[in-house]
Amino acid sequence: MRILFLNKILGSFTLLQVALIVLPTVHVVAASPIAFAQTVNPALVDAKKQAESKGFVFYTSRDEIIAKARQEGRLRALVQFEGSSSQITKAFNKKYPFINVHLEDSGGPEAHHRFIRELQVGAKTEWDVLNPAIEIYLDYVPHVKKIDILGMAERRVLQIPTKMIDPSSRNIVISAQAIGVVAYNKERISEERAPNTWEDFLKPELKGRKFLVDIRPHGLTPLAVGLGEEWLVKYAQGLRQQEPIWFRSQTTAMTGIAAGEFALHQLTNYHSCMRVRKKDPQKVLVCKVIEPIPVRPLIAQAVVNNAPHPNSALLFLEFLASPEGQRIMDENEPHRSSMYVPGSELEKIVRGRKVAVVDTANIHLVSKWMKMIVEAFGFPRADR
Repeated sequence: MRILFLNKILGSFTLLQVALIVLPTVHVVAASPIAFAQTVNPALVDAKKQAESKGFVFYTSRDEIIAKARQEGRLRALVQFEGSSSQITKAFNKKYPFINVHLEDSGGPEAHHRFIRELQVGAKTEWDVLNPAIEIYLDYVPHVKKIDILGMAERRVLQIPTKMIDPSSRNIVISAQAIGVVAYNKERISEERAPNTWEDFLKPELKGRKFLVDIRPHGLTPLAVGLGEEWLVKYAQGLRQQEPIWFRSQTTAMTGIAAGEFALHQLTNYHSCMRVRKKDPQKVLVCKVIEPIPVRPLIAQAVVNNAPHPNSALLFLEFLASPEGQRIMDENEPHRSSMYVPGSELEKIVRGRKVAVVDTANIHLVSKWMKMIVEAFGFPRADR
């Protein structure tokens, strides 16, 4: 009876009138407040509130970052690349064609100190991304924009491995690290005679200008983490007693070893060694890994406090931490990447091995360790 009654009612309406009755009902259901609430991630909302209560910017959606970057349309970044700027620019432009990118080398120590002074007096900057020098890392922290990059990475709003981000500042990304290795000329030193431990350099047979030591000992600082400050000071004093050839410029040192001018370098950057080795047709230069492998921060990147294009800057930091960005650095720097990105050159080298790492938790101690080492060396001057 109910079906017949309904048919009788509907029979008095045209098909168009029936459609007008049905369609509004469908529309109301789709716009239901209950359905909308189900799309909201409460954890992201809470994280945003916590970040903002501490003065940080926090986005709950990557789409929002991209939309804001599209409106900005530009990016100017200070970087510390030695051969990959053009490739990174090209790859980033392909991914984000709506952002006009300009990368520029951040320069040496004098340029870094000058830039810090400009930031300290409140000078307006045109840069979006700065490149904190590791030696004066803490001087940069007050001038970095308070964006909770770590929080957004933890919740996958940004695709950046969390171990690459400074947990104390939450807004500085270590895009690349350096590992320390022993370098030697295999025609002057056989594989059997080459050092296998760091302490091997203190053996009597290596005394008297038998190997090079860098007077700017960044590479030694991670051993304070792995073996302790007391060990590091005694070791540096032991190297001094060996009467080494004090040297500066790792690239020049590697070129000299490849040419047979020198036999052995106590600790050099893996990327410096490999750069020269790739150009060595005889491949007499050997870059030997010794455990614990010293790993230190090399390239840090952050968004400038008053950056004109902060959202474009966030996408740039994310790109550098991506497998594609890391591959470009591995191929063109070369071998300057992060051990925290699976598949990077550094990650493959340290995999399953004992490492001593200066990371974002102890980076503030680098200057202290450098002074301790140089003092133990006796404040030497380079022989060359």
